[in-house]
Amino acid sequence: MDSHAPAAMTPGTTPVKSAARALDVLDDIAANGPGTQLQLATRLGIPKSSLHALLRTMTSRGWLQTDPTGGVYQVGIHALVVSSAYLDGDPVLARASAAMDEISSATEETVHLGRLDGTDVIYTAKRESVHPLRMHSAVGRRLPAYATSLGRAILSEQPEDVRRRMVPDTIRGLTPNTTTDKEAVLAIIDQARLQGYAVESEESCLGVRCFGIALPFGRPVVDALSVAVPISRLVDGREDFIIETLLSVKARLTLVQDNSMVRY
Repeated sequence: MDSHAPAAMTPGTTPVKSAARALDVLDDIAANGPGTQLQLATRLGIPKSSLHALLRTMTSRGWLQTDPTGGVYQVGIHALVVSSAYLDGDPVLARASAAMDEISSATEETVHLGRLDGTDVIYTAKRESVHPLRMHSAVGRRLPAYATSLGRAILSEQPEDVRRRMVPDTIRGLTPNTTTDKEAVLAIIDQARLQGYAVESEESCLGVRCFGIALPFGRPVVDALSVAVPISRLVDGREDFIIETLLSVKARLTLVQDNSMVRY
């Protein structure tokens, strides 16, 4: 299953070829990094001659920009403007902000908010640790759900058939410690369902253990919070404290959500 594949078209609709190609260019650069016109044409299977005018147009509108040589294309600043508008208008970010601040203050560790997109999790917000922590977890980063505590927490809230479908038969390891056996991953997700939180240890970032909880905002559940901690700091009951903090926040958010649904 390719999580970067374009979304399926609504039945009865026909894609606009030029618009589809422009979106494919943005998706490809976001997933695979900058590229020359030839590299992009090869990666996307678009004739180089057809791509030339498209790249020029996207660059002139700020969706793309080039390096100092003018030959390598990367995502432009206008993409940041649009993504910022998305974040500003997302109701989950507003609802989760106070919880992220609370967890960050209590644990003094890195806190992430993530959303399921296909079979991946995309980081939508972050609170930095007060301690130095080298993590590749910038807002907008995409990682496979099966290898993150965020993704596992979200998948644990899905029906069994959905969980099985969302974990690929062939699993790509992000680190030497990534669990790559499908049945083992499904067992980990099932355990997360039973205990109310998910754990991932050095499977997406070496030296770091993450603890995640699904957020009870809507059905199906697609959002989660996590705390990322260097394993070296998980001493003197610290792991238990972080888990208790997350479960306390989850219980309170669930109660608020249930009460609001009753009032509605």
